[in-house]
Amino acid sequence: MAEIKTLALPAANLEYDPNDEAVTRRTIEQAIESINTKISNIQRMQDSITSKSSIRKQFLLMGIKHG
Repeated sequence: MAEIKTLALPAANLEYDPNDEAVTRRTIEQAIESINTKISNIQRMQDSITSKSSIRKQFLLMGIKHG
């Protein structure tokens, strides 16, 4: 798995600066998007493992003679 890097947010200026706000907002949006992508990938992997396990169990049950 890729190494997680940290990025500190810049300190706030005493005066309001719309450019700084836009950069900070975009940085936070990108971090949230990255986290969301990682969560989606993990969920997709878990779903794949579960479905493979179910298929294997069904295959093994086909060989059992009933009755």
